[in-house]
Amino acid sequence: MSDPVSTAPETPEDEVDEAAVLEFLARNPDFLARHPDVLAGMAAPGRWSGDGVVDMQQFLINRRESEMDELRDAAQDVIETSRSNMSVQTRTHGAVLSLLNARAWEDVLRVVTQDWPLLLDVDAVSLGFEVTAGPDERLMQNDIRRLPLGYVDRVLEGDTEVGLFRQISDDGTLFAAAAGLVNSAALARIHAGPGWPTGLLALGGRVDTFHPGQGTELLSFLSRVLESSLARIMEAEQG
Repeated sequence: MSDPVSTAPETPEDEVDEAAVLEFLARNPDFLARHPDVLAGMAAPGRWSGDGVVDMQQFLINRRESEMDELRDAAQDVIETSRSNMSVQTRTHGAVLSLLNARAWEDVLRVVTQDWPLLLDVDAVSLGFEVTAGPDERLMQNDIRRLPLGYVDRVLEGDTEVGLFRQISDDGTLFAAAAGLVNSAALARIHAGPGWPTGLLALGGRVDTFHPGQGTELLSFLSRVLESSLARIMEAEQG
């Protein structure tokens, strides 16, 4: 006796699948309205075919889909940039709060050179001043970079307050032992107070952490807070 299963006529799977899909859509006419994303991956039929015939409707549909993809990419870029900016802002605020707790010159140096690299997510932070004859003894501490006269004007090109460098070459003058690690840098001029030499705050990164075109508002804010903290401490020590 033959096996009824093996002798049953075979039906092509594609035909069965298409029939099932058509039957499903007939029972659920609002399916595509509820799932418009399904249409994005479907190929719409052209109204004409043949050499030399262009279906303008299909062309416009394809162009609109391409524009939508570009808009989605642009929106994603905006979202990622906003998240990055928020992260930088949060880190800057944390760095400022850590500096406000400093009560002595040594505390400021420790916070800037040791705490800020972690708080700001950079590889090196240095603070330097152009040393003149008979400098203040506080400028002779190991955590202070002693810069040659005119150095700040050279690297910041005149009276520029902030500079961003995708690539920077440092012989150790700025970042000392970390010079070999730093590829990009953000530099900010420091005005510690009357009678004090020009200073420079430097943030360095291994990769292109910094580059021209980035916003400099937060770095300017950070340097101004540092200036205020230095002035406050110097005034307290002199009093």
